[in-house]
Amino acid sequence: MAVSTELQPTRWSLRKRGRQQAARERTRTAEEARSSPTVSEEPPVDVAPQDPLLAYLQSQAEPVDLRRLRLDSPALEALREAGVELAVPLVAHGELVGILNLGSRLSEQEYSAEDRRLLARLASQAAPALRVAQLVREQEVEVQRRERFQQEMQLVQLIQQNFLPQRLPDVEAWQLDATYQPAQEVGGDFYDVIELEQGQLGLLVADVTDKGVAAGFVMASARSILRAAVQRLVEPGAVLERANDQLCPDMPPNMFVTCLYGVLDPTTGRFRFANAGHNLPCVQTGDGAVEVRATGMPLGLMPEMAYEEAEVTVASGRALFLYSDAIPEAHAPDGEMFSFGRLIDAVGGAPDPAALVPHVLDTLARFTGDDWEQEDDITVVAAYRLPTSVPAHPPFDDRPQRSDGSERHELDRFAVPGDVPDERAAMERVAEAVDVLDLMPSRLDDLRTAVAEAVMNAVEHGNAGRDDLPVEVRVTAGDDTVVVEVTDHGAGEALPDTVAEPDLDAKLRGEQSPRGWGLFLIRELLDDLQIHPTEVGHTISLVLARNGAADA
Repeated sequence: MAVSTELQPTRWSLRKRGRQQAARERTRTAEEARSSPTVSEEPPVDVAPQDPLLAYLQSQAEPVDLRRLRLDSPALEALREAGVELAVPLVAHGELVGILNLGSRLSEQEYSAEDRRLLARLASQAAPALRVAQLVREQEVEVQRRERFQQEMQLVQLIQQNFLPQRLPDVEAWQLDATYQPAQEVGGDFYDVIELEQGQLGLLVADVTDKGVAAGFVMASARSILRAAVQRLVEPGAVLERANDQLCPDMPPNMFVTCLYGVLDPTTGRFRFANAGHNLPCVQTGDGAVEVRATGMPLGLMPEMAYEEAEVTVASGRALFLYSDAIPEAHAPDGEMFSFGRLIDAVGGAPDPAALVPHVLDTLARFTGDDWEQEDDITVVAAYRLPTSVPAHPPFDDRPQRSDGSERHELDRFAVPGDVPDERAAMERVAEAVDVLDLMPSRLDDLRTAVAEAVMNAVEHGNAGRDDLPVEVRVTAGDDTVVVEVTDHGAGEALPDTVAEPDLDAKLRGEQSPRGWGLFLIRELLDDLQIHPTEVGHTISLVLARNGAADA
């Protein structure tokens, strides 16, 4: 009598239970009884999951004589060819977990009724034991799979952590802070702080639209491509264009990368950036915080995209805040969203700008509650410009000296580009610089107007409107006065020696040029106006008494 036993669950039964490895299981012919010297190992017989033989055997409680069975079944034909005469179903809890296959008896006699009853009882006892063995083996396979997956996740997580900056650079007069909190073991956010030529810094925050291992690999690729583009290109918009074109061909379906990249000039506080579908940067002001807008398509969606650039100046004692969307999109226990409005309020209301990041995260934690399950990766980069203070009476030895012996402290120095002159931004930057002096509001308004007029005068007349020539602005303060020096590059006509009072009638008669009328306005607004040539052009010095009033 040849005996074969199904030691594996059939592929059909495993698929029904939702096991992936079921597709790889086969009905095997076991070796015959070890005590028989005539036993030979039969070749394995494949049984497809949809074969009607499986459904038939599952419904039987007794051994089945395959010779008399009539089914359109490839497995049935294969078993007959292998010499199987009797198939005993092994059914546990209504599920076929194996088949006990028997060939012809050595005595060449038919299987008796007693033989069949004995085999049925044997099957009823063997089936539960076989199912337990199968479950133990499945559990072992699952544990091994989980261990391999955990090792892979740890490897990807290690790679991702190594891609993030290990330390932030030390920048004079600035304090940098950053944090990254993944929602899963492997997230899709990343940030970078890149030291560039001439002391400038590249600041980058990005978010891959997915989580897990796939997002981790896209993040690694995007980070490498962006870093390479930063080293070759200067303009933020050009960096994003290059990165987008390189990411598009290999981006997985339904994935893309939002990214904000900008260049910070620590000397002037100027931050020029481009945006690829990312959240807008926040900048602290004297009245709170504002968003600065620049738009563009996310990276990896469409090739040959152009990216708009914008810029903002971080004033002394203020901070720049870059972030991912996990903060504004976080939810309170009642479902309410944290929102961009709350985020801007948190940035603008930070009592200590040096601790801006902890303040925003603490505000978020109070809103979401202790039981909050983080929904997305949190990434934050903040750049805080240390304040410049001007003491009322500094020690004499510590006072910077001018040639005339007066004490001056530089509050700010920056350049206004000639291609996109923005006199309003220049006057607001000067106002931010002198914020530490507590000038009277009326005096501050006069200074704003005078600076705007002086900058436009330098751009249009001093530089003759040339795009390649900037206008330099320097703000200094002493115990009694504030001085704003506006310098052009002398490409245009010379400044008038005297500031004439405007005469509209003379102008209409062609007897007086409007050249110099802006200087007259400046002189009337401020306490003094000085004009003198320099090595590169002309400098207009706007002098404002800190505690006085101009003689209008």
